[in-house]
Amino acid sequence: MHPPAPQVGTVSVIVIGYNDAAHVTTAVRSALAQGPAVHEVIAVDDHSTDGSADLLSRLAATEPRVKVVRRQVNSGGCGSPRNTGLDRVTAPYVMFLDSDDVLPSGAVDALLTAATGARAEVVSGLCVRRELPEGLEVLWQASLYTAHAVIAHPAQRPRLVHDTLCVNKLYRIDFLRAHGIRFPEGRFPYEDLVFTARVLAAGPRIALVPDRVYVWHVRRSAGQLSISLDRAGIANWQARTAACRLAYEILLGAGQKGLARAARAKFLDHELRMYARELGLRDVHYRRAWWAHTRAYLAEYDAADWTHHPTAPGRLIGRVILASPEPRDLPRLRELASRPARLLPPYAHAPGGTPVWSDDLPQVTLDPLLTRPINLLPLAVDAELRLRARGTACLRLRLYDLYDRVTQAGPEKLEVEWRRREGGGTGEGHTRVNFAPPFPLAPSVPPIPPVPLVASVDGTWVAETTVDLGALGALGAGTWDLRLRVRFPDGAQRETTTRAVTGAGLLRRRAVVSARHAVLLVQPYATHSGALALRVAPGLRGVMSVVRGRLRRLLH
Repeated sequence: MHPPAPQVGTVSVIVIGYNDAAHVTTAVRSALAQGPAVHEVIAVDDHSTDGSADLLSRLAATEPRVKVVRRQVNSGGCGSPRNTGLDRVTAPYVMFLDSDDVLPSGAVDALLTAATGARAEVVSGLCVRRELPEGLEVLWQASLYTAHAVIAHPAQRPRLVHDTLCVNKLYRIDFLRAHGIRFPEGRFPYEDLVFTARVLAAGPRIALVPDRVYVWHVRRSAGQLSISLDRAGIANWQARTAACRLAYEILLGAGQKGLARAARAKFLDHELRMYARELGLRDVHYRRAWWAHTRAYLAEYDAADWTHHPTAPGRLIGRVILASPEPRDLPRLRELASRPARLLPPYAHAPGGTPVWSDDLPQVTLDPLLTRPINLLPLAVDAELRLRARGTACLRLRLYDLYDRVTQAGPEKLEVEWRRREGGGTGEGHTRVNFAPPFPLAPSVPPIPPVPLVASVDGTWVAETTVDLGALGALGAGTWDLRLRVRFPDGAQRETTTRAVTGAGLLRRRAVVSARHAVLLVQPYATHSGALALRVAPGLRGVMSVVRGRLRRLLH
């Protein structure tokens, strides 16, 4: 039996914007382009001063489906203008769109078909984060959207609490109004977290679709960063924790204990890890304020919040913070907060032999690391890249033992992959150039066998291979992330990243002679999470593009 066809004029799209004249009409047009299913586009201007409202009014004069609402006072946030739009919706379904984002072709039809076919109050689809201007695309919460699914009640899929976006979803307007579901008013950062919690607390029937339904544009070089990107001040972290606390209280108050517990776990796995990775970028005053605020917030957790997977990276970071009144071990916490997690030495033991975080924090025990499967352990690998002549480099890798678990498993070899960050031949924003089977090799890269791991006298394992920088440069200027796969004799494997070794001169930009490109501009560097990455610009054109980019950043 085929699902019913989407009805004509059944969806309202609310577009909100403030001083975004450069993008707002593009967003509105992407909603109009969804076709006849869109009954109206309600464009709410939050009292812009850059001419946005005039642009919208001119568009509305030629497109009867566009309704412009100009707020008389700026709200300072996203919740109030969305509520303004909700009050004016006249179609049975509604969805939200921010002025600097777009709806991909077919998004509304995909969501509406699922809503009518499954009789769902809420339908959610795949959101793509697109970094501009590079073009890198990252799928948001992709594990939720691998196939079509219908969930009779959110409690059946606790993972739903991880998708806190409101914009990749279609809602029945009568469902929202019957339960009084609205956004927090005024300047309330992270209003999505609260709105999503209110939706889940009402227990809707939810349909999930694997289709791309929203493109979230991320502009890190913009003059005014979005709220989610502007994390340099402690007020941002305070607002984030306040929103997470309110979301938890909403779910708990509605009797959704499982979802409330999942929301607390999500904070540890997502928010805490994200901000912990960035602590090294902040000054000492921020770190102390962040640490004190985080300890106070985590003190609200009860024992049950810590018992499930106690050595999961976020929980372990949280336990270290609770156990210490002052910031400590920030580089080590940064590595643990990375994805995949990396737990660096020291690998300390309590007097009875119990694995612990450190000698002076024996209360932070790590016993479960002794029994977790090797493919789930936070293995740590150091990477050192030394440039050689003729457009090559030597990559030296060192794998650390982890409470004797690596010794017991007996690692055999490493498979090395350089993943291109910008653009992409895969259609997903990545190009993979791999130096060992079973990865499919790029045409210009000669196959190199897996790199054998050799036990060292210091209890680590070492490997060494040659990197053909010219092969990377053949795909144009770009940034490359290093990924590894550790293989063991029993067939087990662990995929991970590396920690960049930062010795003298190792992370310095250099121009190297290349037979293929005449010259290559190469710079190994450490990412925010400490992983090794590599920038390559081939030929004089590539060198000039780097120079122009540097000048643009300096001028900005």
